Amino acid sequence: MRAPRSSFIRLLAAGVVAVWPAVLAQEVSKPATNYSLTVRADKPGAIYRRGEEVRFKVKLLLDRQPVKEGMIEWTLSQDGIPPIRQGQLSLADGEGTVTGTLERPGFLQCRVAFKTPAGATISALGGAGIDPLEIKPSLPVPEDFDAFWDAQKRKLAQVPMNPRLTPVEARTDGIESFDLQADCVGAPVSGYYSRPAGAKPKSLPAYLSVHGAGVRSSDLGTTVTWAKEGFLALDINAHGIPNGKPASYYTDLANGELKDYRTRGRESRETVYFLGMFLRLVRAMDFLAAQPEWDGRTLVVRGSSQGGAQAIAAAGLDSRVSFFAAGVPALCDHTATVVGRVCGWPKLVPVAADGKPDAAILEVARYYDAVNFAARAKAPAIFTVGFIDTTCPPSSVYAAYNALRSPKTIYNDVLSKHENTPGAMAAMREAILRHAGK
Repeated sequence: MRAPRSSFIRLLAAGVVAVWPAVLAQEVSKPATNYSLTVRADKPGAIYRRGEEVRFKVKLLLDRQPVKEGMIEWTLSQDGIPPIRQGQLSLADGEGTVTGTLERPGFLQCRVAFKTPAGATISALGGAGIDPLEIKPSLPVPEDFDAFWDAQKRKLAQVPMNPRLTPVEARTDGIESFDLQADCVGAPVSGYYSRPAGAKPKSLPAYLSVHGAGVRSSDLGTTVTWAKEGFLALDINAHGIPNGKPASYYTDLANGELKDYRTRGRESRETVYFLGMFLRLVRAMDFLAAQPEWDGRTLVVRGSSQGGAQAIAAAGLDSRVSFFAAGVPALCDHTATVVGRVCGWPKLVPVAADGKPDAAILEVARYYDAVNFAARAKAPAIFTVGFIDTTCPPSSVYAAYNALRSPKTIYNDVLSKHENTPGAMAAMREAILRHAGK
């Protein structure tokens, strides 16, 4: 899920060239393939009311010039799932309009496709939010949600932290950096930690960075960057694995021991893989809070995708979090199918051919739903959301955002897929610095 892309939308743009017999010695020109297809809602912010007509503007260009005539296939859906409408649109001077409505809070999605004369198909996706602030959790927080997680944290508290700091080269004047290993339930906290040299006791805010999906080392550069901003900065990898190994080491883990970790143990709330990942969040904050330079007030958690889910979980589990930033968060609205919506990565709950979710796993998933952690969080936050994100669909992100009762803001990335655009990155960074008084 690092730099993810939808499997549905592929800009193929690959021409087919006829091959003539060599004896003809005739040069054959290649069919033009430099097409550009876009579809966007007509309102700049792409936010509409229930029942309001959404006008999706379609444009088709060839070498940056409008295609005089062209036939487009279009599909309208609720965030990629039924009800689905389909049709064709004949473009005039490269432009046309697809209209639709949605009668419930959610996201209206418009997919368009064009088949080039060369035989390639190019596609595009547009999205519009329909009263997104009215999207509700698909199921309530389990009655024993707090009791379950309190019991897990008690187990963690019985494990001594035993932090081990090994100096590493920061290559930046005034910054000290270390490889951190700290004991936890199961795998250890494994990360890079950086701090400004010579900081006074109780003088610095703390920053915890957590990872999206995949298997990789912690990132030293992230911690150095934030240490230069005056933070105690810790970046932990998602799996408690060693840092700084060759790329092949992480590839082997991803293809072996950690393959399909995202659905491992989902048959029981005691064995879900994310249990250990979430407890490592608490242990990482134990470490930061134990540092003499920490100001005792400011502890920021930031992550995107799987990391965004971890940021929400950290705030829901631990009142020491003073602010969190959740970019295009995953693990949102696992139970969405029960109300006819689409859930986010990792699609934890299997769905049968008849559309019914696995009842037992559905119940387990509720204890790992970012929506329910958001409902418990007290810290202010910033979220980001891509309106054409098919990995962590916008309806699932808004379900979590709406469950949060503390001060909050959301950066609507109308033209974004599953990614953090420069605008989204800047919004999160500025919000963090503002919170820390920087």
